[in-house]
Amino acid sequence: MNTYLFAGGGTAGHVNPLLAVADRLTEREPDAEVLVLGTAEGLESRLVPMRGYELLTIPRLPFPRKPNAAALRFPGGFLGAVRRVEQIIREREVDVVLGVGGYAAAPAYIAARRTGTPIVVHEQNAKPGLANRLAAFLTDHVGVTFSNTRLRHGRVVGMPLRREIESLDRRASRAEGLAEFGLDPARPVLLVTGGSSGARSINRTVNRSAATIVGAGWQVLHVVGGKSDIGPSDLDGYHVLPYCDRMDLAYAASDFVVSRAGAGMVCELSAVGLPSVLVPYPVGNGEQRHNAKDVVDAGGAVLVADAEFDEDWVTFQLLNTLQDRARIADMTVRAGSVGHRDGADRMTDLVLDAAKRATDAKRDAHGTQRDAQHGTHDSTTEER
Repeated sequence: MNTYLFAGGGTAGHVNPLLAVADRLTEREPDAEVLVLGTAEGLESRLVPMRGYELLTIPRLPFPRKPNAAALRFPGGFLGAVRRVEQIIREREVDVVLGVGGYAAAPAYIAARRTGTPIVVHEQNAKPGLANRLAAFLTDHVGVTFSNTRLRHGRVVGMPLRREIESLDRRASRAEGLAEFGLDPARPVLLVTGGSSGARSINRTVNRSAATIVGAGWQVLHVVGGKSDIGPSDLDGYHVLPYCDRMDLAYAASDFVVSRAGAGMVCELSAVGLPSVLVPYPVGNGEQRHNAKDVVDAGGAVLVADAEFDEDWVTFQLLNTLQDRARIADMTVRAGSVGHRDGADRMTDLVLDAAKRATDAKRDAHGTQRDAQHGTHDSTTEER
């Protein structure tokens, strides 16, 4: 039986692919033990135990961006985290460490290196994070989501997706999706979502433009996020949800999407073949714009800057697209042309290959040692 330590978390973008690989790995290797390393503050603290995996935590240690008291404390805290992971690796006899980025990944990579444990990396974003850039120098088992990701040893595997997304047949599930959300089967559906936390600027613009969109013959399924102050609406055809537990059915019911360009969302839309307007999050290192590149270049999505996505843009740009059914049909095909539905299997292949190589190396080393011992015994016998 092999034991695997999966490290990373913080956001759904890290946790969901990690769990998708964990599920696929345990399907293919039923006696495997998967441990998940994260922080007590991250989303993994709720999602990992819900999925039935053991969660081990280390302190949340953001990399210091400026000289201050936190920066002075960081080296000691980081070393303590590394030692904690080393202890886990030795005590639980971990065979492979998989990192997906996030606060827990960097200590796990260093601990794996120090204990001689094979490392596997998955990078979700087109612009790799610091921890994964470091880890790519420590292993050649590196999977990336997008073709434009520049990462040492990286090979395109796509995004590990939940089973209900990768197996979704939108046409076959459309009636169920429409019924789930109380939508009108006679009208096309625009799905709007900013991710699990919502997106304030997208929410505000769509909420103010809802009457215009509905007046153009569409209905809106608007997932505003649990923290949003936008409540239910009396406008017929404008459906507001604080969150959505069945995104597979939301995709099945929808004809077009407005969304942020997080890696997970971009990959899910491409996998199920949904055309979209993508509005990258304007804060950070610009990774969301890069995440969208493949599907935008293919013609399956339109990219618009957050500052430009206002009521005028909806009226004069979005509605023009929504009223062009031939263009939507073409974008649907183009979006699906860059999608990957087998990311979980491809990443599982990398993890199992790393485990097999490590086992083979140990067997070869043991065989060499045994041959050397036998050779010494034989030469001694001959001399006698």
